[in-house]
Amino acid sequence: KNINADTLIKLYDMINEGIYGKVAIKLHTGEPHGPNILPREMVKAFQAHVPNSNIVETNALYEGGRDTTEKHRATIALNGWDFCPVDIMDEEGTVMLPVRGGKHFKEISMGGHIVNYDSMIVLTHFKGHAMGGYGGSMKNIAIGCADGKIGKAMVHGVYGQPLPEDWNAWPAKEMLMENMAESAKATIDYFGKHIVFINVMSRMSVDCDCAGVAAAEPTIPDIGILASTDLLAIDQASIDLVYAQPEKDRHDLVERIESRHGLHQLTAMRELKMGNPQYELISID
Repeated sequence: KNINADTLIKLYDMINEGIYGKVAIKLHTGEPHGPNILPREMVKAFQAHVPNSNIVETNALYEGGRDTTEKHRATIALNGWDFCPVDIMDEEGTVMLPVRGGKHFKEISMGGHIVNYDSMIVLTHFKGHAMGGYGGSMKNIAIGCADGKIGKAMVHGVYGQPLPEDWNAWPAKEMLMENMAESAKATIDYFGKHIVFINVMSRMSVDCDCAGVAAAEPTIPDIGILASTDLLAIDQASIDLVYAQPEKDRHDLVERIESRHGLHQLTAMRELKMGNPQYELISID
């Protein structure tokens, strides 16, 4: 339940058997001055603990502080992520990764630098999300590894067409959840046993870190940090922990999840056999 660098490192050391070589730490670095992004000092200590590692990101699809590499680098520095190299993986182009068993995609466009890494640590700030309902480990890689112009448009179902001005006009709901699952599957299949997942359940606004300073103030208490080698298990456990909170605490986040059909993320992962929804929650406290 303790959210600090020591706990983060301790949990990671319990699941890191498959991590080797050049290591990508996939982090949502947030829009300028994002109030809910992960604590920089905690991530700094963690990154220093992982040999041959750096943070990886991709550019955003929507206009803001991260839709070009130049603006993105300025935002990264502003938000304090300049203590180690940050690789904007689509800075020099894209790569297509196969989606095995997908019903929407056979392949998905990713930041080209993803193939430069042997292993990946998916370090996720678990929170709500305007279109996905919630953002866990799956969303972090599904949208976060897809490149800014092609892959993210594919995942959002708007590739090859003008971006709708109104968020409500974007295709979302079940289709978005299934597209995200297929994009995430491309990444977990690429890394195989060399990818692990950490969800930090703190400052869980109903809004994503992509909302920046406009994000709603969190109304649910902090819960803790989860770590797993199983993508479906960690997001299922995180959702279960949210639902286990008293109604008054969980209400806003649950309303956001359910109004966006967010639980279909878990269904889509189950259908693609992306992990095991049956898990054992082991406390290290």
